[in-house]
Amino acid sequence: MLTVASFWTLDLQWAKFFSLDAMKKMGKFIAELTNPTFESAFAKKLVIASLETLAMSALGTLIAVVFGLLLAVPASKSHADDRALWRTPTRLILNALRSIPELVWAALLLISAGLGPFAGTLALGLHTTGVLGRLFAEAIENAPPGPAQSLRVQGVPEGRIFLYATLPQIVPQLMSYTLYRWENNIRAAAILGVVGGGGLGQMLSFHMGLFQMQETSSILIAMMLLVALVDALSYLWRRAMQR
Repeated sequence: MLTVASFWTLDLQWAKFFSLDAMKKMGKFIAELTNPTFESAFAKKLVIASLETLAMSALGTLIAVVFGLLLAVPASKSHADDRALWRTPTRLILNALRSIPELVWAALLLISAGLGPFAGTLALGLHTTGVLGRLFAEAIENAPPGPAQSLRVQGVPEGRIFLYATLPQIVPQLMSYTLYRWENNIRAAAILGVVGGGGLGQMLSFHMGLFQMQETSSILIAMMLLVALVDALSYLWRRAMQR
């Protein structure tokens, strides 16, 4: 009821919205948006921006995998007698990293790193480190304890126990998390350019700001193709790991 009642307080001007002039403008907008341009000079820029976006997502995910795993070890309790002194503070760091969205990280990093893909890559890496670090820590804690306990009673150091007993058991799970986040990061990388993070997003922001709808349509198509490509690669990688 409140939602319906709120419409009475808004000056929606339906007459202007459905006027002939408005319909003509909307028709022109839709016609331009459904007529992408692939002129050679623009297409070359589009390919470069697509590769830049792909590189941002891949490198940002790789950074997150490395630092996420490094933080996941102290953020997890590997066995019942593990005191896990760094578990709480490390998890607070992971919570802080993932609670700040990529766009906010990019806006903050633009001050120090400047415009371009470097800031966007770091933004993806920081946020995804928080996400993967927490997921990796949960995977470590939920790993079957048998192999690790067998080595522990023989006096094997904890570092080697993790490398030779725990890690091999959770690698498929870690890879699954990583691929899923890479799929998300390719979408996020395309958006980060809106705040100057480089890649397709920066092109999209530029051409939309100039109301160049044909170029905008081409960029949107490139984004969809790039997402489809990453989804396909992720699917093939998962299939390969299951064999």
